[in-house]
Amino acid sequence: MSQSLNGNFGTQRAVEAQPNPVKAPVSGKARRLDLESKLELLQQDYAELHTAIFEAAQVHRRLCAPRLVRYEDIEIASEIFAVRQLPGDFFTIEETGDEATLALGDICGKGLAAGMWTPHLVSLVRTHTTPDSEPEVIMSGVNRDICRTPILGPTASLFLGKLDPITGLLTYCSAGHPPAFLLRANGSLESLSEGGLLLGVLADATYTRGFCQLHRGDMLLVYSDGITESRNTSGDEFGYERLEVQMRQAQSGSADAALFSVLGAVQDFAGTRPLLDDMSLAVIRRD
Repeated sequence: MSQSLNGNFGTQRAVEAQPNPVKAPVSGKARRLDLESKLELLQQDYAELHTAIFEAAQVHRRLCAPRLVRYEDIEIASEIFAVRQLPGDFFTIEETGDEATLALGDICGKGLAAGMWTPHLVSLVRTHTTPDSEPEVIMSGVNRDICRTPILGPTASLFLGKLDPITGLLTYCSAGHPPAFLLRANGSLESLSEGGLLLGVLADATYTRGFCQLHRGDMLLVYSDGITESRNTSGDEFGYERLEVQMRQAQSGSADAALFSVLGAVQDFAGTRPLLDDMSLAVIRRD
């Protein structure tokens, strides 16, 4: 028994004592080829991601209204700038009977996280919009559906209005959105802020409606907070006063001209400082 144990032990020690095989060193050429292969795969992944984001941006563009629309003597111009891959802002126009329903929304957050919610919110607005539904009823329905989303839904601000192109009557409702500005042909400025809470905060939130009349020469500006909160290199905000100045300077021109006048002023003000938030702007003008 003793000899058998010793023999096995000696054999085990002999096996353990054998040196580990030495791996042949990787040549510089082989390592370079390996790195080039990995880089090529990364470049392919990046190209595919870039293509996917581009296609998603095109979907967003088709969801939104054309940049320039006319109804009778009313011109509507709009534009959206994304701070990251996809904008969380949107502007839609839905024809409902003899009226046009306008909706400018701003989903809280930036980039893909906000942009992925845009089709859902646009769909909810369209679902609740009928020829007979009032703006505050549409807003309540959209808010209720967002709050009932099984997963954690977004919060968003929204300005929604129903415009009669013949009479120029606008009934509207604002859910936590920056006040729209109505610049009258006589130079007076009105703030449109009737409404209620942000969407997605409280399921049973109530909303109220406001109204105004667009006369010839009047101009209405609806925008997201990315416009007024844009900052320059000194950290100053563009703000409401500068926005009013630009509106007055562009008052005599078309809605399209006013749109680019305001956007150009915001970009000039920011200078080399990058955008902090998505920017959306809609100008409604009655000739």
